[in-house]
Amino acid sequence: MEQQQAIEQAATWLRDADGLLVTAGAGMGVDSGLPDFRGNEGLWHAYPALGAARIGFESMANPASFHDDPTLAWGFYGHRLKLYREIEPHAGFAILKRWGERIPRGVFVYTSNVDGQFQRAGFAEDRVVECHGTIHHMQCAVPCCSRIWPAAGFEPRVDEEACRLVGALPRCPQCGALARPNILMFGDYGWLARRTDQQEARLQSWLASVVRPVIVEIGAGTTLSTIRRFSERHGPRVIRINAREPQIDPVKGVGILGGALATLFALDARTQ
Repeated sequence: MEQQQAIEQAATWLRDADGLLVTAGAGMGVDSGLPDFRGNEGLWHAYPALGAARIGFESMANPASFHDDPTLAWGFYGHRLKLYREIEPHAGFAILKRWGERIPRGVFVYTSNVDGQFQRAGFAEDRVVECHGTIHHMQCAVPCCSRIWPAAGFEPRVDEEACRLVGALPRCPQCGALARPNILMFGDYGWLARRTDQQEARLQSWLASVVRPVIVEIGAGTTLSTIRRFSERHGPRVIRINAREPQIDPVKGVGILGGALATLFALDARTQ
């Protein structure tokens, strides 16, 4: 389907929907200035110390890194935590929020991003599913218990040149062992999923109340296809927005080649 036809079809679905399901991958944050680490080159550009040591993303985003080199692991995650707290979500978030406010059953978000940008943009906490967890909550690295707590009290100081935490490592309040982000990492058998499970239960309840859902998928690639598969399971009215891989079976939806912000602006102009 041609690009313009895809946008017109998407606008028709948006006008007709009684529920908006936003599904988002790493590409959603690019227009806010957030890095996309789906390739080591991007990681090493943002963290030269990791590039010099040839440490790849899968090695850093791994629970073993907290045991092997905790100040390096928390240098990486501490820097990201500070960045995500400070960055301003781009205007596309506000467009999605406004669409949700005028659709009868509102909006729900399902994202693999751990950055908390939807909440920062004003989306209700109880309308967001973070399927890979969030950097804004912590858990014990052992883990000694099922406790998950907010990271709000932790203010990381990071030597950015070395990518290392300076100062005290965060600790589990239950046992005193090292704390880690409540994020699902590679090869992760210790991730505590309780918080995400509760979010998903709320989503299922909402989905049961929606008759004509429209799915707006943004920036979800094929390297880890969790979000793309989830979107297609809830079709057939999937609007796939992707700067590199917009392809989708026409039975399931339409694909639009483009970045998040520019495409959302274009769609918004058609739905007024």
